Amino acid sequence: MDTHSDNARKDPIGIVIIGRNEGARLIACLKSAAGEGRVLVYVDSGSTDGSAEAARALGADVVALDMDKPFTAARARNVGAQRFETQGAPALIQFVDGDCEIAPGWIETAAAFLRANPKLAAVCGRRREKFPERTIYNRLVDREWATPIGETQACGGDVLMRSSALADAGGYRDGLIAGEEPELCVRLREAGWRIHRLDAEMTAHDIAMTTLGQWLKRARRAGHAFAEVSYLHRGKPQQIWARETLRAFFWTGIGVAGLLGGAGIHPALFFMLLAYPLQIARMALRDRPVTTDSWAHAALIMAQKPWEAAGAVQYWLAHIRGKDRRIIEYKK
Repeated sequence: MDTHSDNARKDPIGIVIIGRNEGARLIACLKSAAGEGRVLVYVDSGSTDGSAEAARALGADVVALDMDKPFTAARARNVGAQRFETQGAPALIQFVDGDCEIAPGWIETAAAFLRANPKLAAVCGRRREKFPERTIYNRLVDREWATPIGETQACGGDVLMRSSALADAGGYRDGLIAGEEPELCVRLREAGWRIHRLDAEMTAHDIAMTTLGQWLKRARRAGHAFAEVSYLHRGKPQQIWARETLRAFFWTGIGVAGLLGGAGIHPALFFMLLAYPLQIARMALRDRPVTTDSWAHAALIMAQKPWEAAGAVQYWLAHIRGKDRRIIEYKK
C-alpha cells in the first residue's frame, strides 16, 4: 500500500474565491467548490448585494478586503492565500473567480497531476463560457480560452497552484490591475518552476458581455497589462508582452497616419488603411474551418488595437506621475 499517495489524497486543498457583487454567480461558484477535504476562503471586495453573508452561510471563511487601498484581484488573491497561514497552509490552493463554477472532477484531476510532477508550480485546464450562444462577444471570449495544451508560459485567474511555489515567487504582485497571473508565472519560471495546461474541463465562466463598449474596455485593460508587465520584466529572458505592446502602437500608428495623412497631406495615404482589411483577412483565413466567427474575431482584434494602445498610454502616464493605477472594469 502506498501510504504517501493515500496521505496526499487526504491532504486538504485550499480554495480561494474572489468577487464583488456576483450575486447568484457567487452562490453557484461556492457550491461547485465545496467538497470533502476542501477549505473555502471567500475574499469580498466591497460587495453590497449580500455576497459576504451568502458565502458565510455556505460555510466559507469570509475575508473583507480593505477597500481603503486600491482594489486589485492580485491583492485579493494574496489575502485569500495568507488567510490559510493562520490555519496551516494547504499544499495546494485552487484560485477561482466568483463568476466561475468549478467543473466536477477538475480539482481531483489537477491535484493528482501536480502531485505526480513536483517541478510544476501550477496546473490549469479548459475554461469555458457558460452562455456562448447569448452574444457574439461571449462566444469569441470562449474561443480565446481555448489555449494550447501542455507546458505553457502562463495561467489565468482559475488555477490550481502549489502553495510552496507561490511563496517562492513572493505571491501575486498587489499593485497590478490586470495581467497578475501571467506576471506571476514569469517569476515562477525564473525560479525554475513550470506551468502546465491539461486537456480537462476546469471552470465555466460568465463574462456577461453584451456590448462593443465592454469588449473595447477589456482591450484597454489588456493594453495596460501588456505595457506594465513587459516593463516590469524588460530585458529578461522570460519577458512577455513586449511584442503585444509594440503591435498595438504599430497598428494604431498606421490608422492615425492613414487618416491624418490622407486628409492633410495627400489622398494616396488613405491607401495605408487597406492594411487593416488585409490583416483581418490573413487572421480569419488561418482558421480551419473558416467561419463567420473567424471573421468577427479577426475584425474585433484589429478594431481593439487603438484601445490597447490607449491602455498602454494610461499605464505610462500613471507610472510617470507616480499615481496608483485604478482597476478598469468592463463588466456591468
